[in-house]
Amino acid sequence: MNASTLVQKLWNYCNVLRDDGMGYGDYVEQLTFLLFLKMADERTQPPYRQKSIVPAAYAWPTLVAQDGDELFDHYRHVLEALGQQKGTLGLIFGKAQNKFQDPAKLRRVIVDLIDKENWSALGVDVKGDAYEGLLEKNAQDLKSGAGQYFTPRALIQAMVDCIAPKPDEYVCDPACGTGGFLFTAYNYVIAHHPNLTRAQKQHLREGAFTGVELVQATARVCAMNLLLHGIGSETSVPVQVTDALASDPGARYDVVLANPPFGKKSSTMIVGEDGRTTSEKEIIERDDFWATTSNKQLNFVQHIKTLLDIHGRAAVVVPDNVLFEGGAGETIRRKLLHECELHTLLRLPTGLFYAQGVKANVLFFDKKPASETPWTKTLWIYDLRTNQHFTLKTDPLKREDLDEFVACYHPANRHARTPTWSTDTPDGRWRAYRYDELIARDKASLDIFWLRDDSLAESDNLPAPEVIAQEIVDDLEAALEQFRLIAADLGGRGSALED
Repeated sequence: MNASTLVQKLWNYCNVLRDDGMGYGDYVEQLTFLLFLKMADERTQPPYRQKSIVPAAYAWPTLVAQDGDELFDHYRHVLEALGQQKGTLGLIFGKAQNKFQDPAKLRRVIVDLIDKENWSALGVDVKGDAYEGLLEKNAQDLKSGAGQYFTPRALIQAMVDCIAPKPDEYVCDPACGTGGFLFTAYNYVIAHHPNLTRAQKQHLREGAFTGVELVQATARVCAMNLLLHGIGSETSVPVQVTDALASDPGARYDVVLANPPFGKKSSTMIVGEDGRTTSEKEIIERDDFWATTSNKQLNFVQHIKTLLDIHGRAAVVVPDNVLFEGGAGETIRRKLLHECELHTLLRLPTGLFYAQGVKANVLFFDKKPASETPWTKTLWIYDLRTNQHFTLKTDPLKREDLDEFVACYHPANRHARTPTWSTDTPDGRWRAYRYDELIARDKASLDIFWLRDDSLAESDNLPAPEVIAQEIVDDLEAALEQFRLIAADLGGRGSALED
């Protein structure tokens, strides 16, 4: 069975459950519980013969053996019991609830959909892509809100292609969502290094990747996504449920890839005794940060700098305000330019994200040792925004839309780059700016454009502003004169109208 066939089969069952009031997100979550139990049971069979971490009283065969209300009650007890466990079981089943309304439909999903497949025998390209297909469909359902955790896979692939992770490196995503950056980095290493040693393969499965996610429900989906893509095991899943910004975790990584959640401010809602609500800004104060601010995006940039090992590489999606905001924003940009090598900025078009109207960019930078002189010599900017239009459904971003950027980035040797912009080629999207040019800009703003916007081209043929203003005055005077004539015809009855 290929991935498209499997995802269609999974989705057909979802359509049946929607009639029962179950949303896309709930369906994916329930599948996660059941798939984990089925795969854990499969690993106890030949040729694996592994000891299951799931207690026998709650293992997969106990679900298959029951029906009706007995199955319903038992499934609820399974979720409650496993949610109280520690480690991987606690991560997958923590705060789990049965969202099925009809015992017959639960039985159908267990017996007809999941039990008939040998999930462990399916290739990771099939089961991983199928599960990923479900997540994308879930993200497209705006009512579910899942889109905030879903980064366009074409963008993820291009960022990973530029960063080019290596077999022995450690990779982190401090805002991992459903795990797209982590499994794409894993797939990149597998595809570009076909002769991995056994130790390298084990490192990739069990040690190379770390994800941090604040929301428990998203973390469990991420854990299953990684598991189906070949990362982790039933006893070891590299996802932590915590607030990434709360403190320096101490660990350092060769690569950080992230799309931190959109939303400028961090805040806590407080309900007073009188029932009134107030919002209190959460200002993050950390000794390892360059500046203290409540701006979540700026804090993630600082946090990622901390996570990197010396000479570590980062690619992070940030909204436009990170490029131009004053105060702490200016401090952080100047520090980033001086203490790190901020070498690439990709300006993204709108219409890529499920959070509507977001204007975002990708910053690529390397962490460097302390130095009196700035590490950033040249910032290369690729403008994919001007005169580019994408939509989530009718014209989504594709990986080939980023081919020129990746070629310009020159992952094999980024010091051998050549611009596509010049005075002779003013439509070139790839242009370099020196450190002294950047630091001299107002607030060290990186909000830089140079391409002509075709949508404004017709403005060249418009009359001068003073001509337009005079035409408006003339039109108003003509309208007023017409009104006076009407008022005169009405006699005294029109005097009030004229006033």
